[in-house]
Amino acid sequence: MYVVPPPESGSGSDRDLRVYQTWKGSNIFFLQGRFVFGPDVRSLALTICLIAVPVTIFCIFVARKLMDDFSDSWGLSIVAVAVVFTIYDLILLLVTSGKDPGIIPRNAHPPEPEALDGNMDAGAGQTPQLRLPRIKEVEVNGITFKVKYCDTCMLYRPPRCSHCSICNNCVGKFDHHCPWVGQCIGLRNYRFFFMFVFSTTLLCIYVHAFCWVYIRKITDSEHTTIWKAMLKTPASIVLIIYTFISMWFVGGLTAFHLYLISTNQTTYENFRYRYDRRSNPHNKGVVNNFKETFCSAIPPSKNDFRALVHREPPLPPRSVAGGFMSPNMGKANDDIEMGRKAVWADMGPAMSEHGTNNERLHVKDGELGELSPEVRTTVDEQSDRPGVHPRRSSWGRKSGSWDMSPEVMALAGRVGGEQNQNRGGSSSGSGLVTENRHS
Repeated sequence: MYVVPPPESGSGSDRDLRVYQTWKGSNIFFLQGRFVFGPDVRSLALTICLIAVPVTIFCIFVARKLMDDFSDSWGLSIVAVAVVFTIYDLILLLVTSGKDPGIIPRNAHPPEPEALDGNMDAGAGQTPQLRLPRIKEVEVNGITFKVKYCDTCMLYRPPRCSHCSICNNCVGKFDHHCPWVGQCIGLRNYRFFFMFVFSTTLLCIYVHAFCWVYIRKITDSEHTTIWKAMLKTPASIVLIIYTFISMWFVGGLTAFHLYLISTNQTTYENFRYRYDRRSNPHNKGVVNNFKETFCSAIPPSKNDFRALVHREPPLPPRSVAGGFMSPNMGKANDDIEMGRKAVWADMGPAMSEHGTNNERLHVKDGELGELSPEVRTTVDEQSDRPGVHPRRSSWGRKSGSWDMSPEVMALAGRVGGEQNQNRGGSSSGSGLVTENRHS
């Protein structure tokens, strides 16, 4: 369920909002949510240039001249293969970058707590609260894994899922965030990422090889040394150096991911868990691992970015240990660190006693000293017991100020005046009794 904050006053098109328009992650969307990219999508333009520019130079200064040295069909095929291979490589790049990598939809509210957290006998002044355990244990192929709770997405991450700090999303089977494609690599786009890296490696080998073929043709046609032939085609020298360096990069990356696929690991797991020290529960054998990566069906996306946003009603308060805790209620213990005494935790069981004719909360005499300055006591003339008035909206401190509002000052003055009148009346009465005795 996708939820957005309440609309501001005056907004008339809030009912037409779609998921991609209210997305809380750092993703960038194109074509009204049809393509989802990472926040560093600008690096995609650099990657395209690093592929397209060298191939363009190759076709103009090398492949075009090789067409004269080969027959019509072979010479034309050199250019055609380079162009088609480049287009195929760029398509894989765009699919990898613009595809949902396997984002786990975040929850609108935290899951319901399952058990009381904390010491139940900590004291009468503390109210136990339901809290979420930070870690849960799940079993995968007979091996127990610990799954963590994600505070940002408000969910327990499934096995092999991790939160990307760049995209601000939990991604299933998270491999890594690739800056060259500007996207997370995960469950739904890892196959295309590997195909892109592998095809780029083959393209580098293709350009590198035919540059040497062109230099060899120059040496044979002009009967010169290879060094003089290289000087006659500086474009070939630049392409040879560029593709040689690129082959070490993309070729090494291809070899590394071939190893990961054969052992059914992700880059994140390889660097963090080190399955070589213990058995990998996801390893199904080399053949089955390759089948799972390249032949299995890609699971559908869990997100419909073009869907209309559904609004949920506010979360109702839930009962906690005999009382109710609002989802917006803060921790009382945190108030101590902020320089104020806790109200809700220190009042303890007395909070459950409510007055029948007013809103006062009665507490024991020994607990009055523990109350924060926001709660003021008055004298109940009928029951002779101190009453505690609940906090009102106009009594609260603002910006850490301890000043009492005019309403509280007026109440204190009125109570003080009544006490002085009572004391004056009692003293005058006692004086009359004394005079009568003397008389």
